[in-house]
Amino acid sequence: MSRAAATVARVAPDSTADLVTTPAAKAVPDSDSRAWLDGLRAAGAERDAAVQRLHALLLRGARFEVARRRPTLPHLRGNELDEIALEAADDALMSVLGRLDDFRGASRFTTWAYKFALLEAAVKLRRRAWQGRELPLQPQSWTLVPNREPGPAETAEQGALLAAIQEGIETALTTRQRTVLVAVALNGVPIDVLAGRLGTTRGALYKAVHDARRKLRTHLTKAGFDLDAFEEGTE
Repeated sequence: MSRAAATVARVAPDSTADLVTTPAAKAVPDSDSRAWLDGLRAAGAERDAAVQRLHALLLRGARFEVARRRPTLPHLRGNELDEIALEAADDALMSVLGRLDDFRGASRFTTWAYKFALLEAAVKLRRRAWQGRELPLQPQSWTLVPNREPGPAETAEQGALLAAIQEGIETALTTRQRTVLVAVALNGVPIDVLAGRLGTTRGALYKAVHDARRKLRTHLTKAGFDLDAFEEGTE
């Protein structure tokens, strides 16, 4: 199975950025984590000091993520990267303060909070990277599966599968499902960037991709393709 076909058949949005977890029994937080929670839930000067310390922690996390991704964004200047890190830390702070009750105690509070900064920085950098770029949303305007090199991917069986995938995308999916699947799975548009351009939410796009993937697999199964066998052959 070619890489492009495998991508469409298995496509699932990157969920590592989602920090909302399913409900679970809370663990007992360590003493440092309890101190953080007590300070952030306090009032007056005590809370202000805790918020200030938290913001400093989140800013370090955001700067770390910005520095890690900087080689992929050579067109951005130092002051722009500093602004992105600061904005990410500010937004992460609001997220953490609004989700204190979601902290389960399975890790240290600082580890849990730090992830919000990494997420916000990554999202803002992806959006900046795509700023001003036209998003490839229409399947009619590009080749579904580029012919990069000869080899096993050019066998008759795989060629038939790729043709069936293209037919399924064009006929089995709704316009919205096709647009989202093409952008996310085949053209590599980050889902948060696509959500911003389409004026919707990540959750709505996750559902669109899930539904499109399910419909596409059903279409291919009805066409006589054993996707499990194809996927085993790529492992």
